Amino acid sequence: PLFRSKREIGFEFEDLAKKYLLDKGMRYIESNFYTRYGEIDLIFTDEDEKILVFVEVRYRKNAEFGEPIETIDRRKLEKIIISSQIYIKEKRWKQNVRYDVIGIKKDKSGNNKIDWIKNAF
Repeated sequence: PLFRSKREIGFEFEDLAKKYLLDKGMRYIESNFYTRYGEIDLIFTDEDEKILVFVEVRYRKNAEFGEPIETIDRRKLEKIIISSQIYIKEKRWKQNVRYDVIGIKKDKSGNNKIDWIKNAF
């Protein structure tokens, strides 16, 4: 379609991030975990299942107005953290957790450039 919603575009880039992380050896758990406080884009485990990783996916058409990661403000951070605490409690997770960000932007050639920031916050 000519016009796609932000949500459809978001799912497309979350899928791209998911494939990227799978290629890097991460183990996929689930996508789009919703709470009344917000949503976790992607959830993975890393390093032999010992670390639960909450992934925020950010996309920008270009870096003219800054990097994708710079679009995460304090309110967004709080929503991610509260939502992740709900997940941890629901799943009774007892191991370590980590918060990563996948930033995706177009390079000069129009290709997607992916930045993976581990322990972003």
